[in-house]
Amino acid sequence: MRAERGLCDVVAETGPVRAMVLPSSVTGDRLTPCTGDWVAVRPAGPATSATVVEVLERRSAVVRSGSSRTSHAQVLAANVDTVAVAVSLADPLKLGRMLALAWESGATPVVVLTKADRSTDPASAASEVAEAAPGVEVLVTSATTGDGLDVLTAVLSGTVVLLGPSGAGKSTLGNRLLGEDLLATGAVRGSDGKGRHTTAWRELVPLPHGGVLLDTPGLRGIGLYDADDGLEHTFAEITELARDCRFADCAHSTEPGCAVLAAVEDGRLTRRRLDSYHRLQRENTYAASRTDARLRAELERPLKQISRQVRALKQSPHFKA
Repeated sequence: MRAERGLCDVVAETGPVRAMVLPSSVTGDRLTPCTGDWVAVRPAGPATSATVVEVLERRSAVVRSGSSRTSHAQVLAANVDTVAVAVSLADPLKLGRMLALAWESGATPVVVLTKADRSTDPASAASEVAEAAPGVEVLVTSATTGDGLDVLTAVLSGTVVLLGPSGAGKSTLGNRLLGEDLLATGAVRGSDGKGRHTTAWRELVPLPHGGVLLDTPGLRGIGLYDADDGLEHTFAEITELARDCRFADCAHSTEPGCAVLAAVEDGRLTRRRLDSYHRLQRENTYAASRTDARLRAELERPLKQISRQVRALKQSPHFKA
């Protein structure tokens, strides 16, 4: 139900159990427990604490690239059925990254536009978001007025995780779904519209209409990790257009016969949408290169060629500094 460093809260047949989590130096390559995991626990003895001894295979997982510069990934939630991406109507952009994360998890993504009461034209904003989220249900809600919450309750099912940036109103929305103020909330800064991390951990809380809710701390840095499938779903229209490109390995940059660039030219696809696709593709490729030595070498080869050319130019008798 909740995982902390070295400890986790588990619900067993006999009730809640506080169990130790062995360090990676002892468990080796075995999975580290995350909120939402099913685990095997060795019961406490006369002189020992209850201990997690195994993490069962996950059927879905929300994974992002680690916040450090290492190649490690961070599992945000496990065995999730629905990923509710919460975005404030005051700032509905930069949705692609979270959608790719949601699609890659194996769960069903839903976009929840919050704070509709603060928007002058929520319908127009929702329409714009829907264009950037093909195949995803987009719901407009307001925790203040209660608008859209009945529809949202009907859509959410199973284990639901709330993802979104700080200040998007996730915890406030979660409290409305729970029917009581169980999740900590905080004010948004007036200077930049961002919120503080009022949620300090990830915890499963039962929902009154069935299923469980998993609130997460606000995500200010969301790095993609091995999210090829997630990007294909997020940019489904570009994936579809790419099938008509002249070259199978078309990068949709300057290649002749590129169906994607043709769509930008005739207005079927916006340049901003294609730029977002390129940006996230580069990020995903870079993340993969940190664990794939061959791919890393391919990425570094053009830089090495440029360095050799620069050195050769400087050694030329015609070069003038």
